[in-house]
Amino acid sequence: MEIVVLIGALLSVIGLIGIGYSIVMVTKAKRAKLPDAELRARISKVLPINLGALFVSVIGLMTVVVGVMLG
Repeated sequence: MEIVVLIGALLSVIGLIGIGYSIVMVTKAKRAKLPDAELRARISKVLPINLGALFVSVIGLMTVVVGVMLG
């Protein structure tokens, strides 16, 4: 079951990298002092990446828990 834990940890790390990427992109957009409409457009482009990364991270954590419980 160690492989399941390792796969889950890898998924969690990938999700965290995606969340970090979305944080950086939103911070850059806010620092650019863009008009409100353009700022909303940029943030709305990053939102699916953020949600997908959060989903991958949660799936990874659930995989780790399953691997620990089975192992």
